[in-house]
Amino acid sequence: MKITVEYLENSVDFIQVKSAKFIGDFAIRVTFSDDSKKLIDFKPFLENSFHPSIRKYLDESKFKEFKIVGGNLNWNDYDLIFPVEDLYSGKI
Repeated sequence: MKITVEYLENSVDFIQVKSAKFIGDFAIRVTFSDDSKKLIDFKPFLENSFHPSIRKYLDESKFKEFKIVGGNLNWNDYDLIFPVEDLYSGKI
């Protein structure tokens, strides 16, 4: 066996959602653990979905009820959640 890259446990930083604020019209301003910020527009994703468990979040009052759980945006106990990498890239 040959080790080509040394793994350092403390060298890996995981990006997490640090804070999030509903802006309006299904957009959320997200601040990540590296202090970068993204304005994420969820409306196209919600409108293009045919699944009723996703489309129900076109009700803005339900959409606004997200929480930050484990460093991620979470709606209704994991009913709707996105990979942090997708949120960070702004591509959902």
